[in-house]
Amino acid sequence: MDKNRNPKPQIPNRIIRPVILGVPEEVGDFKPRDRVKFLSRHARLALRISAQKSNMRLGDLAQDENGAPLPSNDIYWSITHKTHYVGGVVAPTPVGIDIERIRECSQGLFAKTAGDREWALAAPAESSLKTFFRFWTSKEALVKTSGSGLKDLLKCRVTQLIDDRHLKIRYSGRDWLIEHLYFDQHIASVTQNSYKIEWIQDTAEDS
Repeated sequence: MDKNRNPKPQIPNRIIRPVILGVPEEVGDFKPRDRVKFLSRHARLALRISAQKSNMRLGDLAQDENGAPLPSNDIYWSITHKTHYVGGVVAPTPVGIDIERIRECSQGLFAKTAGDREWALAAPAESSLKTFFRFWTSKEALVKTSGSGLKDLLKCRVTQLIDDRHLKIRYSGRDWLIEHLYFDQHIASVTQNSYKIEWIQDTAEDS
């Protein structure tokens, strides 16, 4: 048998390192404006750690008129911040990251997030909430990657649930691979594509 026949695709030896940091409990007592400022700074700390771990040097972190991150020293970046966790990631090509806590939510959001064909991809035994947050965070990460914003959320169509940690989305004429990380009743999603992903958690002391 010819071993070279139908060879498995090779993943380039490129790694991106999304960083997830916990938010100190006392931040919950901050005034709303101070809390938002802290979370934004903390997410940028996660971003700097991601850059350090990847031997990349970030410059100024600027955004366009729609709030989408602009490349810094030809490095693409994305951040996310929620009540208990923040995240940041850098890459040599466009990238996006999103975090959500897996929790009860309005059924009306399900139809706004994905269509019937997408929901049919999930096994009946799989938690509908888990599937919802897989879809939501994946699409959020993808519109962050493209810089298009939430207006394009329904243009992102889930086409395959590969396994518990990966799915594919069709958007803007191409297929995108998304990877998930589950932790402490949360899910984080990042655009993967041809990269290997090395998740880094709670490493603020390394900065």
